[in-house]
Amino acid sequence: MFFPTLRAVAVAAVTLCGPAVARDAAPTALQFAVAEGVAALEDADGPVAAFYRMRDFAPLWTAGDLPSRARLGALLEAIRDAEAHGLPSARWDAEGLRSRIAAARAPQARGRLEVELTETYLDFAHALTSGVIDPSRVDPDIRREIPRADDRALLDAMDGGDPAEALRALAPRSFEYGRLMMQRRRLAEIVGSGGWGPAVPPGRLAPGASGEAVVALRDRLRAMGFMGRSVSSRYDDALTEAVRTFQEASGLEVDGIAGASTIEAVNVPAAERLGAVLVAMERERWMDRERGARHVWVNLADFHAAVVDDGVVTFRTRAVIGADHDGRETPEFSESMSYMVVNPSWHVPRSITVNEYLPRLRANPAAVPHLEVIDRSGRVVSRGRSFAGYTARTFPFSMRQPPGPRNALGRVKFMFPNPYAIYLHDTPARDLFARERRAFSHGCIRLNDPLGFAYHLLAAQEDEPQDFFDSILGTRAERRVDLEDPVPVHLVYRTAFTDHRGTLHTRPDVYGRDARLLAALLAAGVPSPADGT
Repeated sequence: MFFPTLRAVAVAAVTLCGPAVARDAAPTALQFAVAEGVAALEDADGPVAAFYRMRDFAPLWTAGDLPSRARLGALLEAIRDAEAHGLPSARWDAEGLRSRIAAARAPQARGRLEVELTETYLDFAHALTSGVIDPSRVDPDIRREIPRADDRALLDAMDGGDPAEALRALAPRSFEYGRLMMQRRRLAEIVGSGGWGPAVPPGRLAPGASGEAVVALRDRLRAMGFMGRSVSSRYDDALTEAVRTFQEASGLEVDGIAGASTIEAVNVPAAERLGAVLVAMERERWMDRERGARHVWVNLADFHAAVVDDGVVTFRTRAVIGADHDGRETPEFSESMSYMVVNPSWHVPRSITVNEYLPRLRANPAAVPHLEVIDRSGRVVSRGRSFAGYTARTFPFSMRQPPGPRNALGRVKFMFPNPYAIYLHDTPARDLFARERRAFSHGCIRLNDPLGFAYHLLAAQEDEPQDFFDSILGTRAERRVDLEDPVPVHLVYRTAFTDHRGTLHTRPDVYGRDARLLAALLAAGVPSPADGT
């Protein structure tokens, strides 16, 4: 049986690809070489092959003319700058590419390099636009749809305009991404110069104190940028204000006293903060999309929910998130809030029903009297029967808590239908909102000020949103209220983020997700934050 050689396939491809070559000019040796490289691609019918066929295998990078040199120079410069984005620059090796380009004289070598450069460009572009890693492979609770740029659109942008501008346009354009880039550079310089200095001894320091521990705290906060120049060894007003500013940026109780949690946060190494920023930049790349002129932003690591209008936070409240054990962690995803339910019933999740309540019903049919046992037809089941014969697998009933002051969902729940049965809601358990670390729920998100949140959302469609809502609440009857304009909801997890002034805020990695993501980034070649590069 006859199998054509790769060279023969390439020749046929160049000869038959289109009228431009057939009518206008004989194909060059470099075009033949590019065709050979394209024919050797794993996906010979993919977008790269289609792109080269449309241009009769004319090179994009290696033609040696001014446009090709401009594209090549812009690409190598962008790759050299990859670390500024927290990307694995060694993965593309700008200097190695430059050396090989200089050594590639023969058309065949240049043709192979041409296709390799295109694949390098696309790989770099996808890393910058969509991230280095697939988060779902690192943590199954990161359930985010990652945007991915179209290969053909990327190639056309490089072919048809200013190549440097095309490469600059790849990075996320959010203000947050730009501020994180600045923090990455600042922290890398600090790590490279040795960090923030000696750690503060454990203990408790309060205004009026003096001594070596106070000096260590002063010097550390000064090195971190929270305090100006000072030679005082006393815990004076300037140091108190610096501690308060640091506490606010760290999500701690703002009291100006350096207690155990404050000193622990102060002593976090600069390299660890740099790692958090690298992960935050990767997360920002995953969300390089329109988030909604009005949207709800729930930062799980910050234990807060906010309404954002045209980039400005217009409402903010404390939140309780899923516990960090037993599979209760709140997942990360985006959906649209379409309605709220006033005076909601709580339909107890099956897992809670059979794992927490069924054992109590087996022991005592009258247990948990605030909950109704419901059959498949929706009828309330009499408690004058035994449940002792049921197992978690055979229990045929569901459980529901009707509306009321003790309802687990409180007075209102906010629905953005999703496969994970996650929503925002009120709660009668008010004491949990006073804690710094608020990971206690089964996965849904409880709000400290749910009524204010409801009023704020309804203001877009009701002249008197509070009166409208309160009139429904007063009926004590369950009622659905649709939002005329659905509001995007983004459940995110940011242990490092900035404010509008560019100040870096940090939070504990309550779920350990960022640690896993950082390990995956390092495995993918991102330089270690410990190196300060």
